[in-house]
This record gives sequence, structure tokens and C-alpha cells, in this order.
Amino acid sequence: MPNIQALFTRLVTLACVLLLAGCAGMSGSGNRGGAQDTSLTIDLTVPAPDAWERIRRGYAIPNLNTPLVDKWTAYYAAHPESMNRMANRAGKYLYYIVEEINRRGLPTELALLPFVESAYNPIAYSHANASGLWQFIPSTGTQFKLKQDWWHDQRRDPIASTNAALDYLEYLFEFQGDWYLALASYNWGEGAVQRAVKQNAAAGKPTDYLSLNMPAETRNYLPKLQAIKNIVADPKKYSVVLPDVDNSPYFVAIKKTVNIDYTLAAKFAEMPLEDFQALNPSFNQPVISVKENHSIILPRDRVAIYNKNLAQYRGDLTSWQTYEAKEGESISAIASKFGVPESRLRQANRIPSNVRLASDETLIIPGPSGEGIRLNPADKTSLAQAGRASPETSRRTTTSSNRATARPASVTSTTTTSAAPARATVRTHTVRSGETLSSIAQQYGTTAASLRALNNLKSDTLRAGAKLRVPGTSNRS
Repeated sequence: MPNIQALFTRLVTLACVLLLAGCAGMSGSGNRGGAQDTSLTIDLTVPAPDAWERIRRGYAIPNLNTPLVDKWTAYYAAHPESMNRMANRAGKYLYYIVEEINRRGLPTELALLPFVESAYNPIAYSHANASGLWQFIPSTGTQFKLKQDWWHDQRRDPIASTNAALDYLEYLFEFQGDWYLALASYNWGEGAVQRAVKQNAAAGKPTDYLSLNMPAETRNYLPKLQAIKNIVADPKKYSVVLPDVDNSPYFVAIKKTVNIDYTLAAKFAEMPLEDFQALNPSFNQPVISVKENHSIILPRDRVAIYNKNLAQYRGDLTSWQTYEAKEGESISAIASKFGVPESRLRQANRIPSNVRLASDETLIIPGPSGEGIRLNPADKTSLAQAGRASPETSRRTTTSSNRATARPASVTSTTTTSAAPARATVRTHTVRSGETLSSIAQQYGTTAASLRALNNLKSDTLRAGAKLRVPGTSNRS
């Protein structure tokens, strides 16, 4: 009964917020009405045509109207190709994330949070050791039951990390009673936010989000989310082309029955290794072990192909071996027999250091160190990848030495001393005689497909003198 009551209370609260979200936007002093009104009139009898529209329909966090929101909205709008790259990566995960958010009755803005956290890069890795789409640090991952071991790091698992992140956000909302404070807590730590609230209360100051004294990173965190929300609400206004993302499942998880090399699994699915890794970034070793009860995530249209190729394959599925150990055999002797370090043999089979002798069991004999593909992202490499994917620098600003242990870390820099972004006004290009869609796209550093989508063109035929909308806001010579 208490669980039913809690769910009823949450649904009532969400309904109230939905009614007020469009008109109860929060404004900073001296700037009221600066952010876009993202409230919509929606016919709920008509299913959402795609995942983006489904997100728009579920907006339920009041709009934040501050100069920082205007700054970041203009900033993201000035980098439409980067926005498009992030949105393309997001397309693999959005349906699952939005489905889980809707199931829990949460605001759909939360599906946009990985834009800010990781640029929707599942192997993003920060200097604070935060990892994955939702940027869990190790201690928070452990707190929310994300396995992190020699075989696997579930902070990078798109399914497990999403469920853990939404568990954490639900907890923070119930703890703080306010989505602004909950989101600030996700970035800074609930303990740090509570101390800031108490300090203001003791000084007789307001205790709302905008009145708190927060580090620059946290001060910019919500404005970034609101900026992404503004652009998703009306991408054409900002000359941003969002990729098509179906309102249907993109992937499924399948249970394994055999050990298999990571690269071979990708080949069975007939997928480029990079695409396979985007769905299965959590594996640390070149072999996916059935003993570890891990699932493989595949696009829906690859499952039948994977199963067919697996059934028809007659070779070895893994370059690693198995060994039927006899009771009383020395662990060190088995390691020597196969020429592998004892520590590596113990890690592969989870044998504690104080256990010297094997029992009657099947042991995995790992291949040489470095064989196959290693998925643990190194700091510099992964940060560089995240930086290339996002218009923002990948250097992370440390917010406070007093931050709570249970806090995921953001990858992107959020200092407030950067140069002012370009104004978010739409550019136009007047077509000259002899110009083609491709030549104009090259001139502005975009693609013909983006120009075609922005201007609702049915073909690539252009008329001299016609005006085209061009992605981005900065002027070009």
C-alpha cells in the first residue's frame, strides 16, 4: 500500500507540474522571459510520430529563464553540426530511455541530460573517473549496484546505467522536493546542495536554486540542460537538424549461451565494430564470458542475422581456452602450464588470493594481455573523443573539495569566463547562378542533407536568387 500511495502522489505531482510548466518558468533577476516558452498544445489521442516529439510532449520541469540559458542556447545553436553528431549518437538509446522515464512517470527532459553529461558518448571518461552516458563515478556506481570489475563496467552499459541514473534522480527529487535542486545535486552532490540551502536559511536568504551559492560548473549545469531543451522544442528556430529517431525500440538484449570473442560477435551481427561497441561498451576484455551472465545488445534487425551466423559457424568461438581443473591442483601450476600470469588467471575466474588450490571446476584460460580488443577507455583518449563529439572542451572543472561521495561527474567544462557566444539568429544564403546544394553546403561546413531538411527541399535543384536557411549562427566571409 505505501508503494501505491507513493506512486499516486508522484503522478498527481507530475500532472500539476505539466499544467504549470509552460507558464511557471523560473526567471533570474533582471531577465524575465529570456528563454523560449516550450509549452505545447498536444493532442494526446495521436501517438507521437518520433522519439523527439515524445520527449517534447513529456516536458514537465518549469522553464529556467536566465542570461546563462540564453548564452548556452546561443552556444549550442552556433554549433549545429556538433549538436547533430550528439543527437545521432543519442538515437540509439533514446527510445529505451524515454520508455523507462515514461514508465516511472518522470519528466522527459531527463532524457536530454546525457547531452550535458557525456555528449551521449557511452565511453566518455572524465578526469574525475566518471564514465558512461550518465557519468557515474565509481562510488556512486557501486551505490546503485553497477558492477565494475575485471570483466565488465556497467557504468558504460546503456541499459544498466540508465536504470541506475533514473533511480538516482528519483531519489534526489524525493530528497530535495524540487527538480532544480535535484539536478544540481546530480552534478554537485546532494550533501553539498543541502549545505548551501542551510547556509542561506541561516543567513535569512532565499533557499531556491537561483539564490544558492554554487560552483561555476553547477551554476551552468541547468542552463545547459534548458538550452538543449529549447533547441529540441523548436529545432528549426535554431537552424538545427535533428536526425530521425523512430518511436520504437532500436535494440534488444540477448542472453548468451557460449563464450565468444567480442570481435566475432560483431561479425556474426554483421555490424561495424564501432557500431557494435556503441551498444556494448561495458566489456573490459576481448571475450564475452557466459560464466559472467552478460547480455549482448543488438539492433532489432540484427538479432536474426546474429543467431543464424552463430548456428552455422563451425570454428572456435573464442581465442581463450577452458581447462577442467582437478581438485587439489595448484592455481600457480595451472597458470604456469598455460603460460599466463597467475594474477590474470585469478582475475578471469574470480579466484581469491588466499585460495591456493583448485576444486573440480572449469577454468577460463585468458589469452595474452592486450590480445583482442580492450574497452577500458584511457583518460586522454576518451576525453578527446568526448571533446570532438561536443562543441565544449573536455577539460572538467573541479567544483568543490566538499562534494558528496554519491555524485556523477559531468565531462564538459562549464566555466563562465568563456567568450560570449554568437547571437542565435538564423543565417540565409542567396543562391547564385551555377551554385549547387553540395557547393553551398561545403561553403558553410555543413551537408547537402542538412540544407535539404532545413529548407524542405524535394530535390537538389536550385533557382538563382532563392534564399536558403543555413545551419549555425556565426557569420562566414
